[in-house]
Parts: sequence; structure tokens; C-alpha cells
Amino acid sequence: MPGIEASLRAVRARMGAAERENGRAAGSAGLLAVSKTVPPAGLREAWEAGQRAFGESYVQEALDKFAALADLPIEWHFIGPLQSNKTRPVAANFAWVHSVDRLKIAQRLSEQRDVHLPPLNVCVQVNVSGEASKSGVAPDEARALVEAVAVLPRLRLRGLMCIPEPSNDALVIRARFALLRSLRDDLNAALGLDMDTLSMGMSDDMEMAIAEGATLVRVGSAIFGERPAA
Repeated sequence: MPGIEASLRAVRARMGAAERENGRAAGSAGLLAVSKTVPPAGLREAWEAGQRAFGESYVQEALDKFAALADLPIEWHFIGPLQSNKTRPVAANFAWVHSVDRLKIAQRLSEQRDVHLPPLNVCVQVNVSGEASKSGVAPDEARALVEAVAVLPRLRLRGLMCIPEPSNDALVIRARFALLRSLRDDLNAALGLDMDTLSMGMSDDMEMAIAEGATLVRVGSAIFGERPAA
């Protein structure tokens, strides 16, 4: 496995090639390094290689990393399922939450966000593949949630996020990403919103996500290596 710096270069090269192949501007897709289970030293190495935004899924693990990496002005993103009893530390410490899938979570984040901090950037998670095991609001129920989240104080609704089902069929995966893009565009038009973010695509499918309009890809194993088995 190459080192983290080399892996980051390879991921950025893949992203750049996908942007060019799909007529997109260079840098129009951003990179979120998914660092759950990665020790602080790994994040520090990625930071030294130029990575600035990191995604965490487990609240307590993230809090430990905040302390260990307090000297670095990291942009922290929460990307995992969020329980209502864990919203307070997330509201206090993160810049982004990608996994808002019900109004109660958004309301708690809004209430618990310090008024002295910038608004918390949030994405509504959409279950584009209809899997019972996946978090996210159903596509046909997204409008009501988006409309409610958009008016909450101390939050800034940035866009939508999805995690499609695993599939070896590229057409299936691209269709899921296309659905999220269309839903974002339709909701912007219908509700007069300016959602600018499509958080979609991971290590194995980032090129397909970029082809379908991803503005932020969430990449873990291609940067840090495979996570150890639980």
C-alpha cells in the first residue's frame, strides 16, 4: 500500500481525470477524506499532504481526534448516522453534517449550535436505493424535510447526500447518483433554494459520481487503506 501522500495524489488525479472527461471545471468536485478508524497520526500525515477536510462517523472517536489534532484548523464533517442523544457535541464541534435524515435531528442541531459559531452546514441524506437497512429519507418524502430544514436558524442547508447500494452494474450506480442530482435541482427550482452540494461517491465509484455532478466525494480506503475488520 502506498503512503498517504501518494494515495492522495492518486485520488486527486482520478478526480481530475473524471472532471476533464465530463466537461467539468477543474476542482469543481471537492475531496472529503473519510478518516473514521484512522488514528490521528494518519490525519496529520494527510494534512501535511494538503488535505483539509475530514469526515468522521463516530462521535466519541471524533472527540478524541479533536483533542489530539487541536493545533490543526481541520474542517470536520460528520457523515455517519446521528442519534438524537449525540447531536450536542456534533453541533458544537463540526462544520458540516451530511446525514440529516429526519427533522428531529435537524431541530436539535439548530437549537444546540452556538450562536457565536458560523451556521452549521447540513445535507439531507436521501435513501436513493430504497434499502431498509440504509438511513435517509425516501426520495418522494425529501421535499417536506428539505423545506423544514431550510428555515431552521443556525443551520445552512447546503444540499443532499446519498450512499447507493453496492452493485457491480455501473448503470445502476449512475442512475442513483443521477436521481440525487435531479432531486436537488428540482427542489431548488420548486422551493427557491440554492443548494449547491451533492455529497456522493466513494473510493470505488467516485468517477461515476463526478460524471453525475458530485460536488463532494467521500473517500476513505483509497487514501488510508482498507479499514480493519470489526
